[in-house]
Amino acid sequence: MIHHQHPQHPDIQDDMWTQIDEIIAANRNVPGSVIGVLRECQDVVGYLPVELIDYISNGLNLSRSEVFGVASFYSLFSFEPKGRHLIKVCMGTACYVKGIKEAVNRIENKFGMKEGGTSEDRRFTLEAVRCLGACGLAPVVVVDQDTYGAVKADKVIETLEKYE
Repeated sequence: MIHHQHPQHPDIQDDMWTQIDEIIAANRNVPGSVIGVLRECQDVVGYLPVELIDYISNGLNLSRSEVFGVASFYSLFSFEPKGRHLIKVCMGTACYVKGIKEAVNRIENKFGMKEGGTSEDRRFTLEAVRCLGACGLAPVVVVDQDTYGAVKADKVIETLEKYE
């Protein structure tokens, strides 16, 4: 096993580097393995910081732009850390008309994040989606696997506080 100098990164511990090295070693000479390697490394770290992309491209002997291009093409890859809980707010017409924007404003203010972003403490990631297919329950917020319908802006924070 070849040991390269690991870049310093606050989110990547030594045991993670060990797993990353194993993933890269197992795929080094496998054509078309870059998606699998990115996915497995993201599973280990939780996202793909630039330092990790560089490390993977060196390890697989590919250009950084090639690896970055693949990672940015697929929406399952993230370059930013994700929160422990994913809040999906529906911005479809029915939800919008019924006031989802006010709920979103309160979430952003309370947890100090913007749409598409993650709170400083990495508790929540906020994602706006076009439609959750639950228009009859508008406005709708989904946290992880839990769907909340008829969300009231003044109650949304109370609902989110249940998630540690």
